[in-house]
Amino acid sequence: MVRRLRGRIAVLGPPITVGVVGLLLWEAFVRGFGIREFLLPRPTSIMEELVDNWPVLRHAIWETGWIAVSGLLIGIMAGVALAFVTTRFRTLEEGLTPLAVVVNATPIVALAPIFNAWFGITGTLSNQAVVIAVVFFPVFINTSRGLTEVHPDEIELMHSYAASEWTILREVRIPNALPFFANSLRLVAPLSVIAAIVAEYFGGPQDRIGNVITSNVAFVRYDVAWAAIAVASALGLTLFAVALLVERASMPWRAAMGDGEYATTPGRE
Repeated sequence: MVRRLRGRIAVLGPPITVGVVGLLLWEAFVRGFGIREFLLPRPTSIMEELVDNWPVLRHAIWETGWIAVSGLLIGIMAGVALAFVTTRFRTLEEGLTPLAVVVNATPIVALAPIFNAWFGITGTLSNQAVVIAVVFFPVFINTSRGLTEVHPDEIELMHSYAASEWTILREVRIPNALPFFANSLRLVAPLSVIAAIVAEYFGGPQDRIGNVITSNVAFVRYDVAWAAIAVASALGLTLFAVALLVERASMPWRAAMGDGEYATTPGRE
């Protein structure tokens, strides 16, 4: 228990320390050089605006968070489902994967106006569609790769035991695909927040994070805009942390190996 606690402190300590030192340097830099607030607000000013405007920011992050999380979940389920289908039908996989790579390279700013025209500019469906598109393709590409890039000896061994395709999928392909899926999940979890906010720049209700940022920038209230950015960053970090928890729960052997490596590292008692 003590070793595990020390391990977590060793992992969390450096980023927390760097973050605190970075904020202190930021505050000192702005104060020391007399930088105007509209160019770069002080962290203390941002915190004050965060507290003062918390009711508005709380509602905005709830609305944006719903779009990000719902689009994230739908995109993940669709990407995984299609990956399973294309694994069963290799011709379909060979045809869809290059198309997925091309669409995945399309900028978010190009998708948002198109989806607004398709699904309407006043509702949430167009913004959710942007998030789904951004999430879907990395999940599909990585999961499909994990399901197909299995060592031939493993498949041959399963065939020698007269294993069915379903058994091979359950016992070999899915465990092999989990690290690929986990990598995509860590990528798309915070990316869903970015996609939701960018989509909000092109339309939708005015009570969301993207609109709070743009409206306050228009009125030269940059400290409030930075407060909204801080709230959005917190949401992205939360989703990233959830992705790490899902990875740990789905692949407990990684955590066990990590604990074992930590326990046997010389000099760490």
